Amino acid sequence: MKQEGFRGLFTGMSSPLVGSMIENAALFVGYRQIQRLIREYSTSIEELDKQKNIPEEDLPPLQMNQLVLAGAASGAIASFVLTPVELIKCKLQVQIGTTAQSLNHQFTGPFHVMRHVMQTHGLTGFYRGFLATLLREAGGGAFWFGTYEFACAQFVKKRQAETDKPFLKKDLSPIELMISGGLGGMAYNASLFPVDVIKSQMQTDEQLLSSSGQRTFSQTAKEIYSAGGYKAFYRGCGITVARSAPTSAIIFLTYELLNRQFGS
Repeated sequence: MKQEGFRGLFTGMSSPLVGSMIENAALFVGYRQIQRLIREYSTSIEELDKQKNIPEEDLPPLQMNQLVLAGAASGAIASFVLTPVELIKCKLQVQIGTTAQSLNHQFTGPFHVMRHVMQTHGLTGFYRGFLATLLREAGGGAFWFGTYEFACAQFVKKRQAETDKPFLKKDLSPIELMISGGLGGMAYNASLFPVDVIKSQMQTDEQLLSSSGQRTFSQTAKEIYSAGGYKAFYRGCGITVARSAPTSAIIFLTYELLNRQFGS
């Protein structure tokens, strides 16, 4: 606020705003398609024939380990989209003080960052920090979807005990879906937050280091630990986890309601 004013709190917003639409589309489409693949490979031909005319939401749920696997795979797929988006966002957000100015890397917006990266590092420059993003998204996807599905299953179990009629996930209330989604978001961010810290530092080496060299994943981790111990890997974790609860609650609620309206 002191250095950049209120607008400074929204620096780099356009990149994740667009990226979040693409990311969530990749996550949920991937999650659903991978579930279909798991069903095809784990179900007999006779059972598949019986299930052809049954709406997907009415099919028996997959086992929890299968849902976690689907979440991890969808996260891995999304990392290919998310890495360039987060690279642009991080480069824009670290432009505070004289360090970035002295290195002549003051960017005016996302397209300026994209032009600079392409001219300086080529197409591969957009995938700086890809390994860390892949680890975060694959592991985080397992926790995100896994925790959400587990919480939903507990709500279904509780509601089923209160009625004699079959109770399915599609019968859960918006509040129950939001609670499950919020828990999923908190689990996602808390589970692999250190990897996200490493990823963000790798993607901003060019702006924050006086040397032109770029650190590897292991070098970055060692230097973070040397500078602040284990606590350095969790700086900002609290506010990130707190933020993820309402955002994931809204994301999962939106997905489920749209799926009920338009899904087959």
